[in-house]
Amino acid sequence: MQIECVITDDEPTACEGLRRYVEKVDFLTLTGVCEDAMQLNTLLQTEQPDLLFLDIEMPYLSGLELLASLAHPPHVIITSAYEQYALKGYELDVADYLLKPFSFDRFLKAVNKVHSLLLQEERQEEEDTDFIFVRSDRQMHKVHFKDILVVEGLENYVCIYTESAKLLVRSTMKRMIEALPKGLFLQVHKSYLINLNKIDMIDGNQIIVRQHTIPVARNFREEVFARILKNTL
Repeated sequence: MQIECVITDDEPTACEGLRRYVEKVDFLTLTGVCEDAMQLNTLLQTEQPDLLFLDIEMPYLSGLELLASLAHPPHVIITSAYEQYALKGYELDVADYLLKPFSFDRFLKAVNKVHSLLLQEERQEEEDTDFIFVRSDRQMHKVHFKDILVVEGLENYVCIYTESAKLLVRSTMKRMIEALPKGLFLQVHKSYLINLNKIDMIDGNQIIVRQHTIPVARNFREEVFARILKNTL
């Protein structure tokens, strides 16, 4: 998971220090730097970062005043030299409060916390949605995840096999992998995704899913069998 973040601080030295910290963390991508809360307010009209590093005492509008005005703010890590605002910050549901000057270790702990929160939100979204719509034969079909047996990649198309239908969809395996819940589906071959709950049998390097016999590619075998067989008696 990549986390897009924006730094907002009216102190150039603080901005540069935060920028260096962000560059050290692989899952952080810096998409903007604002000199004050007014600039950040303008940026948020057109962009939706995942995370804000937000100073508090800035001219015209404080960081907390801006945060309180946002209906659906991103995750926020306060970066401030003043500890007296901590309680107010947590009342506004900030992810963490970093008191300047702070070490890289402390910074890393804060961004790891946000990473975990975003992963939890992503999993919750997957659990809350149990279907996708796909276009096949000029019609939009609602397909429940639980009904999908196998997805087969066919260059610029995929074939979705369900309990009762076969749907040819103009899409790619990459897009299907992104659309389907990772906890339920597993790629076993560059051309095949399977529903883990529909596996009937494992026969050598083949997986039987109802009437489908699916090969497990050599480069997928270790991960596939480790995942499938973890509950073996």
